[in-house]
Amino acid sequence: MNSRPRGSKPVASSGDQTLLRASDAGTAGFCQDFETQFAKEFFRPTSFGPIASSIGIGTYLGEATSRDDAAYETTIRAAVKCGVNVIDTAINYRGQRSEHAVGSAIQELIAARAASRDELIVCSKGGYIPLGREAPATREEYHAYVKREFIDQEVLRPEDIVAGGHSLAPRFLRYCLAKSRQNLGLRTIDVYYVHNPGQQLAGISRDELLARLRAAFAMLEEAATRGEIGAYGCATWDSLRVPPGHKAHLALEDIVAIAQELAGDAHHCRAVQLPISLAMPEAARDATQPLKGTLATALDAAAALGLTVVASAPLMQAKLTTGLPAALRIPFPRCTTDAQRAIEFVRSMPGVTTVLVGMKRVEHVDENLAGVRLGKS
Repeated sequence: MNSRPRGSKPVASSGDQTLLRASDAGTAGFCQDFETQFAKEFFRPTSFGPIASSIGIGTYLGEATSRDDAAYETTIRAAVKCGVNVIDTAINYRGQRSEHAVGSAIQELIAARAASRDELIVCSKGGYIPLGREAPATREEYHAYVKREFIDQEVLRPEDIVAGGHSLAPRFLRYCLAKSRQNLGLRTIDVYYVHNPGQQLAGISRDELLARLRAAFAMLEEAATRGEIGAYGCATWDSLRVPPGHKAHLALEDIVAIAQELAGDAHHCRAVQLPISLAMPEAARDATQPLKGTLATALDAAAALGLTVVASAPLMQAKLTTGLPAALRIPFPRCTTDAQRAIEFVRSMPGVTTVLVGMKRVEHVDENLAGVRLGKS
């Protein structure tokens, strides 16, 4: 496994604001350290400034256990040392334990001078009511937890909650953002996603959803002004892949229009996350997004609207790691495993900046990066 030289990176201090978030200069330096090890365009520019590795590490899967916490910490450190600078998590992943693991890994990397904070693009999400480290055992215990921790504390009102556990209320999102920053031990989260806003359509109208998004985005614009986030956007599952008229559909034009209405061209809505894979290619194949009076694919619409695209679930939770058609070996000759081919299928799509791969074993980091390393075939 290749890795960068250690002991050369600056340690962030509270008085040095340039080292407390991903920066253009910091990520450019990270790219220079590794670019000769990877195939062309492994590192790619974003619409919000920093340069991103085209493979990032996701932290969704796993059990809420100390064992998986330690596995993620070890794997994140290994991934960064091997050239990955995009780390994705969410407050609701594994009862906030994934955010804690990401934070611990980053602090250890910085302390060891194996990386500096301004080289890393750290992303999180808010929208789902987060559990504590130990999940309630019954539905009754869950409702008691929500009442005690959120409703009684006036973080949420009952009418703010949709589908039993989702909210876009600004006060709730402000709480989630503050808690995520605390969990991660970071002053600034580089990209903060509103998590599956389409979930709201299970209980409210589309017009009401757009009004709630406007209130949420106003809060996020304020957070960006205060330096609590670098950019924001929406992380979705179905909403950008289904056609107009579908109950779950959301239009990127509407999302960006809200941000422009709030902050003009200087708005901070700059990223979108959605699943793309061999099994879910709709973002590149289907014209689902209204764009200037016509329909375009989600990837084309995102590019036209200045949004960085982060692809999730390229392996469909390991379902695409084996058994792929032999014909896929031809377009990806550098790849030696089906997992590598499935990742490269998404990574090679025009308009995709980063592909998130869930990894909590160091050997998976090595395997997944081998498909884009120079000298590997």
